[in-house]
Amino acid sequence: MNIALKGVHHTARPTWRLKDTVEFYRDILGLDLVHCISAHGWGPSNHPDFLHFFFDSGNGSTIAFFYYLGDDQPEHLVHRPNYDSDATHTAWRVTSREELMAWRERLESRGVEIMYQIEHEVVESIYFRDPNGYYLEIGRPLRDFLPVDREDGKLTLEAAIAVEEQRVKEGGRLDDIMSVWKAKGDILNKRFESISA
Repeated sequence: MNIALKGVHHTARPTWRLKDTVEFYRDILGLDLVHCISAHGWGPSNHPDFLHFFFDSGNGSTIAFFYYLGDDQPEHLVHRPNYDSDATHTAWRVTSREELMAWRERLESRGVEIMYQIEHEVVESIYFRDPNGYYLEIGRPLRDFLPVDREDGKLTLEAAIAVEEQRVKEGGRLDDIMSVWKAKGDILNKRFESISA
């Protein structure tokens, strides 16, 4: 049997702001609420009752939230707007710059601060936060991924893994991109030399 993943069904995050979260995703982003699980007695005996609710986020996918009843937000789950916390985010796709700008106008007219609008390599995006502080993105593809992008990605990660493994052996860590670029160049030089020989 040949198996393959068929796209993302849902992403899920906790929220301790039930009303604000529902109003943001339903009323500001315009996502339909499609399901809500109300659960009792799941997991270990000390697991709180909870609501697990899903919004239609397009193309058969959903974005979901857990709201734990009678539970305080633990310190380790307080979202801090730093690069490490913001790496976990949801990005929606639009197909044109006009759509992207219409979303920007809609969000700003409803009091949502647009933090950035950036064109980066293959997508132009706007970035903003939900009531929980979670980082969100709406972007339009600038071009399709090409075979050269796939090969370049493989080379970059191959180089990064090799440098990281070497640094760990030496008691260090991978902490600069220049060493990755150099290692990638070395890999390319070796391939070129073997083809030229």
